[in-house]
Amino acid sequence: MKSSTNKRSHASEVTGHRLLLLAACGLLLVVCFSGFSKKPRPAVYIKALKNSRYQLIVANRPYIVKGVCYNPIPIGLNQDYDWWSDPYKPWLVDGKLMQEMGINTIRVYRTGENPESVKQVIRDLYENFGIRTILGHWLGFWEYPCPLYGDKEFHERIKKEVLDMVAAYKDEPGVLLWILGNENNYSCLGHVNPWSTEEIDREADPQKQKCLRAKIYYSFINELAQEIHKLDPDHPVALGNGELVMLDAAKQYSPDVDLVACIIYRGKTFGNLFKSLKVTFDKPLLLSEFGADAYDALKQKEAQDMQAFFLEAQWRQIYDNLAAGKKGEGNCVGGTMFEWSDEWWKHNPVDVESLRTHDTASNWSNGSYYFDIEAPKNMNMNEEWFGLVGVSADEKESGIDKRVPRKAYYVIREFWKNPAAKKKTEKKR
Repeated sequence: MKSSTNKRSHASEVTGHRLLLLAACGLLLVVCFSGFSKKPRPAVYIKALKNSRYQLIVANRPYIVKGVCYNPIPIGLNQDYDWWSDPYKPWLVDGKLMQEMGINTIRVYRTGENPESVKQVIRDLYENFGIRTILGHWLGFWEYPCPLYGDKEFHERIKKEVLDMVAAYKDEPGVLLWILGNENNYSCLGHVNPWSTEEIDREADPQKQKCLRAKIYYSFINELAQEIHKLDPDHPVALGNGELVMLDAAKQYSPDVDLVACIIYRGKTFGNLFKSLKVTFDKPLLLSEFGADAYDALKQKEAQDMQAFFLEAQWRQIYDNLAAGKKGEGNCVGGTMFEWSDEWWKHNPVDVESLRTHDTASNWSNGSYYFDIEAPKNMNMNEEWFGLVGVSADEKESGIDKRVPRKAYYVIREFWKNPAAKKKTEKKR
C-alpha cells in the first residue's frame, strides 16, 4: 500500500508539468500574435527623433548619404549616350575608386533604356563595393515644347513612366530611395520651361498664376508619392526641388513625400538652409546636388585647391546638421556632390567638334563662388569641370577614359574618416 505522501507528491508533479505546458503555450501564442500584429520595418525609412530631427535608417542602422551624382559620359559623346549599356562597364572602375574614397551612394537622374542593364549596374555597385543607388525621374521637365503638368494625357504618361520605374527596380537590394524631379519647381515661376493651362491663362494676376501652377505641380508630386508608397513601401520618396523655392506650396500640396532633395549652389556656406526648411516644410533634407567646379575662370587655369576648399566647407555644414550634430538643426541626412567625373559635352552638347574638347568657357555666374567672380562678365561657373575626378583624353584604363582624382577626392576622403579634425584647406587669395 502506497503512502498518501507519495500520492500528494505525484499529484503536485503532474500539476507542475501542466502549468509549465500552459505557460509555454501561452508564450508561443504571444509570440505568434505579436508577429502578426507588428509590421516589419521597411528596408529603408526615415526615423523621426525629438525636435524635428531625422535619421535615414538602412538595414536597421543610421545611414549618412556620402554620395555623388553619377553620369559617366565618355569623351566625344553627349547626353544621348546610354552609358548603362557601355560594354566597358565604367562603373566597375569608378566603383572601386568611390569605395576607396568612402562614397556609399550614387545619384542618377534617369534610368537607361534597358532595364536589365540598369539592374546590372545597381547590382555591380552594391555587391562589389557596397554602394547604393538613388534613382530619379525628370517628370518630363525637358519635354519639348514644355512640361504640360496641367494636361491629363501628359500627367498619366509621366505617372506610368514613374511607376514602371519603381516596379522594375524596387526589389533591387542596392536601391536607396526615389527622387521625383530636380528643379522642376522653376517652371511654376515661368522662368524655365514655362507651361500653362486655360484656367491659368484666364488669371490676370501673375502671382496667382504662379500659385495655380504650384498647386497643380505639387499635387501631382503628392499623387506620385502616394502611388509609389502603395507599390513600394520599402523605400522613401523625395521631392527634388531647386533651392527652397515654393516649398510653402509643397507643404500644402505634397504632404506625403518623405524628404526634400534640394539642389543648392551657395558657395562656402549653406546659410540658413537647414533652419529655413524646418520652418517652411518640416521634412528631412538630402542635399541632392551641390558642389564646386575645379576651374578658375579669372586666372584661366585648373583650380583644385578652390574646389577642395568649397567642398570641405560644405561637408562640414552637412555634418553639423545631421541628427547627431550638436551645432545644427538635425534635419539633414547627407548629400550627393555634383559630380563624380568631368563631362566634356556640357558646354555645347550639339557641337560635335567640341565634345572632344575640355571647354573652359563658363556657362553661368554665381557670386557665392567668389574666388573667380571677377572673370569677364562675372561668368565663373564651368560646367565641364565639376568632377571629383578628371578624365584623360590621352590614356585609357580598362577601356574607358582614365580617371584622375583631384585634390577634393582626397580632402573629402580624409574628412569622412575624421569629421572632427580641423579644416586643412583654408585658402587665401
